[in-house]
Amino acid sequence: MNYENIIIDTEQHVSVITINRPQSLNALNAATIGEISNALDKLQSETSCRVIIITGAGEKSFIAGADIKEFADFNAEKAQQLARNGQNSLFNKIENMTKPVIAAINGFALGGGLELAMACHIRYASENAKLGLPEVTLGLIPGYGGTQRLPKLVGKGLANELIFSAKMISAERAQEIGLVNEVFPQEELLAKTKALAEQISRNSPMGIAKAIESINLSDTDKGFEKEIISFGELFEMDDKKEGVAAFLEKRKPVF
Repeated sequence: MNYENIIIDTEQHVSVITINRPQSLNALNAATIGEISNALDKLQSETSCRVIIITGAGEKSFIAGADIKEFADFNAEKAQQLARNGQNSLFNKIENMTKPVIAAINGFALGGGLELAMACHIRYASENAKLGLPEVTLGLIPGYGGTQRLPKLVGKGLANELIFSAKMISAERAQEIGLVNEVFPQEELLAKTKALAEQISRNSPMGIAKAIESINLSDTDKGFEKEIISFGELFEMDDKKEGVAAFLEKRKPVF
């Protein structure tokens, strides 16, 4: 597939998806959501890719939000379909990928942009990043999972504050409250994110996949049982056999 709105680059088992709409501050429209979803499906099946990074083109914006012009005239039914399709085709897909997805937030991450970042497994940000969910200023609420993922990351009280006030917060504040993992100067962000991705890529793909599945159930009553089952299943897999053999032979494992 030829992409118009994203660029994909793979090196050292790490694939970088760059949202390339700088003229629109990398805003999410239906076409871009479709392209990212398609790219994730493709990368999921490629053995050359073990970790995925999502970032935005330029130095101003990761994703400045959704393209409001596309849904300004929707009725309730169309709006619900938009939210449901977006959640199922992209945002939930990111969260449930068996390969880690890291957001490199290089500027504005607002509305749907922050929701996409929150769906990722890890978030790094540049010092100039600004994060927020401004939907209530439009008479709306977040529709791509923001009301569900933000409380899990920062707690209900802070989530209420950010959503009700529609305030933008700095990268430093986002790190303080646990919304992002690390903050770096703009010029170092992608290199630092790639370094983490490369470190992750050297570990067991099956172990990581099972860890993602278990962690995603950590706030449910199924989490502990999922961990037990996955722990046992891994004993029958080649990654565990290689990892244990390498440990006993005092060498690095080759997964």
